[in-house]
Parts: sequence; C-alpha cells; structure tokens
Amino acid sequence: MSASVPARTHWIGGTRTTGHTRWIDVVDPATEERLSVVPAGTAADADLAVAAAVRAFGHWSGVPLRERVDAVRAVAKGLAARQDEIAAAVTAEVGVPTVFSQRVQASLPVAVASGAAAVAEDFAWTEQIGRSTVFREPVGVVAAITPWNFPLHQAVAKVAPALLAGNTVVLKPSEIAPLTAMILAEVVRGAGVPDGVLNVVHGRGPEVGAALASHPVVDMVSFTGSTGAGRSVAALGARTVKRVALELGGKSANLVLPDADLLTAVRAGVANCFMNNGQMCWAWTRLLVPAALHDQAVEAAAEAAAAFTVGDPTLPGTRIGPLASAAQRDRVRGYIERGIADGARLAAGGPTPPDGLDRGYYVRPTVFAGVSPTAVIAQEEIFGPVLSVIPYSSEDEAVSIANGTRYGLGGAVFSADPDRALAVARRLRTGQVDINGAAFNEAAPFGGYRQSGNGRELGRFGLEEFCEVKSIQRSASG
Repeated sequence: MSASVPARTHWIGGTRTTGHTRWIDVVDPATEERLSVVPAGTAADADLAVAAAVRAFGHWSGVPLRERVDAVRAVAKGLAARQDEIAAAVTAEVGVPTVFSQRVQASLPVAVASGAAAVAEDFAWTEQIGRSTVFREPVGVVAAITPWNFPLHQAVAKVAPALLAGNTVVLKPSEIAPLTAMILAEVVRGAGVPDGVLNVVHGRGPEVGAALASHPVVDMVSFTGSTGAGRSVAALGARTVKRVALELGGKSANLVLPDADLLTAVRAGVANCFMNNGQMCWAWTRLLVPAALHDQAVEAAAEAAAAFTVGDPTLPGTRIGPLASAAQRDRVRGYIERGIADGARLAAGGPTPPDGLDRGYYVRPTVFAGVSPTAVIAQEEIFGPVLSVIPYSSEDEAVSIANGTRYGLGGAVFSADPDRALAVARRLRTGQVDINGAAFNEAAPFGGYRQSGNGRELGRFGLEEFCEVKSIQRSASG
C-alpha cells in the first residue's frame, strides 16, 4: 500500500482494523487513478464481524423502540450534516455527475432513514388475533451486501430498518464504491448506537459476501446486485435455511400509449434511462411506442440524448460521467456492438469513446431504433446509458412485450387518460410502475417480480423484511 494513498479499514465491534495485509484499489473512473484502498477481507474477517454482531444483539434487541427510533433519526441528521462530503465521495468512486450526487446520492439516504424512523413509530409491532398475541421481533444478525451504483442509499435502505427492528448488522459494501460505508459507520456511532450493532467488512463478493451468505450464525442476508450474483447468494443462504431478501436486475419498459404526449414521454424516458449514467436497475431501458409513431419517437429520443453532455463528472455542465469501472465500460460497449451486429439501427451514440475522452471509463449515450423485443439488447440488463426503441401494433402486444423478459422490477406508462394508464399499469408484471412521470416515493415498497428478486425495501414493507413473527396463545383463564 502506498503511503500517499488514504486507506479505509474494516469497522468491527467499534474498532478500525485492516485485518490481513492484502488491499483492493479504489479507482477514480474519470481519471483511472487510484483514490484509496480497502482491505481485501477474508472469511476470518467476516467471522470477527459476525461475532461482534452476535455479542451486541442481546442488548440492542432489548433497547426500547423509542431509543432506536431516536438513534436512527440522529443517523439521518448526521448524514445530512455530511452531505457535501458524501456527494464528493460518490462522484469520485462511481463517476456520477456532482449535481446528481448532491441531489440524489447524498440526499436520498437522509430521507430514507428519516422515513424509516417515522414508519417504526406507527408500525404494528404487536396485534391481537383472538386469544393469540402476535409479536414482530428482530430476525437476529443481518448481513447486508450492497452494490456500487447507489452505495450509501442501498446501505441505509437496509441498515436503518434493520436497526429499528432490533437487529445487528454486518455490512459488506461493494469494493468498487466503498468510501461512504465508513462515513455511515461513523455517523451511526455518533448517533449513540452501541459498538457491534453495525459492522463493516470490505472485500470481494466471492470471499466476504460468500462467507456471510453461508455463515451459520447469520440469520438473514439482504442483497442488492445482479441476478446472477443473487442466485449464488440464495443458494449459499439455503444451506442454513436463512432468510434471503434479494433486490436484483431489471429491464424496465416505458410504455407510451397512442394518446400520450409523445415528446413528453420520450424525453422523460431518456432522462430516466440515462440517470446515474444509466447505472440503475429500475431504469426504463425499453421505450415501447406505437409503430406509426416509431420514427418520430426515435428522432425525439436521439435529440434528447444529444443534450446529455458526457464529461468530467465534477464539471457543472456534465450530465453523464464515466461508468464505474473498466469492466462495466467494456460490458456496455460490448452490448452496443451486439445491438449493431444483430441489426438494430443506431440512432445516437455508439461503441467508440466520446470525443476527447480517451481516458476514463466513458460510454456514449446510445439510442437504438427498430429493436426486436427478443433481441439481446432488449432482453438483458446492460446497466449503462443505452435505450432500445421498440414498436408495437396494439395495446395487448405492448403489454406482452413489456412483460416479455425474465425481469419485473420497474416500468412506466404514459397516457392522456389516467384511467387507461392505470389499467395498463395493473397489467404489467413488475414491482413498481410510474404513470406519466410520477416521482419516486421512498416510502413505497421497492422490489421486483420474477428474476428481479424477492422481498421489498423501503417504508413499512421494508421494515417488515427485518422482522420475525411470533404468536403467543393464552388460555381463556389467562
């Protein structure tokens, strides 16, 4: 490890530790230079963190709800006080533009933590069913394994409800974007949460993630990531029959009905597809339009894409920064090349680097026209700024195309008739649907159908994921 490079450490039982001496580079995707290093954690490090969580569970699970709520509210305030630092860290490690990091990456975790605390206050922790009293209790030790695209938001969406329910947590952030995990640990400690309640172990998925998913003392795994990795986590968790909650990939459709304002729908769809540099599991990556309006929609999409300036994510005019890693850049370019090879028409962008950006993991915002619903680029999650425009001939066909992938995470419907839009939205086999560009609701349940995962995050449904249910029956005499 170079002395000039700042290092992050594990956080186990309230103590910073490097564990073993192997390190993983954290790379700035805009410059390809090393930002920091984190320990390459091992199964032994995971064991230590789980042991710390076990020791802390007895006390934390017995802390009165009021104190846990106050602690999570203090976490929200602590994160709010460090939003500039958080935004800068996310821009540096993920490559998203600073303005997006400030407005979303740093602010959303504050809203999620505050919202979770409010939900916990009104949550039905006990209920009476005849002679039975039903109690909702903590699951136990939770392993939270989070991705790199929304590093702090995804961590808070798991940690806040888990702590409110009385669980203790071992967090494994992505090794690509680990910088905000220590900020969260510091804020949690500053909120008065006892040592060992939240632990952070860095490392790669096949080592630390696998160790946590298969650990005999871990009671639950909450995982967000690719569908392939989610299958592995589920298989490992099945060895000990632990609860496994999965938030996985997506291939969401933006279904534009014939009566919709086409220009508004297309512009909103392009903005959603390219948000966070296109690195969102719920991005509307398929634009479904009536066949008669296809060429007009493609022209509007290409024009909208041209407004997404690619460049240095720290500059105010940048709307798309670099992708998070060299591997991700190469993956996205490979899909663009595949789309061209399979016969889709390139309306904007392409696989070559943006002009003047040969350094950094940059990809051109890309729009494909005339895409077959069964094409690879219309079926597989690309996770980059790539939009496929797909024509349809009828409403039934449009719904069939929208439902015609293995995923079911997000989606959208645009129509001038709200009732018609709602009826179509009800037919989509997906976890959430936005009508006419409705805003994201951090209190609503988030999760997917089919291979987009199981379980839900956020709001009341997200809190329920971290609870066990106990029924106690009493005789008539008490």
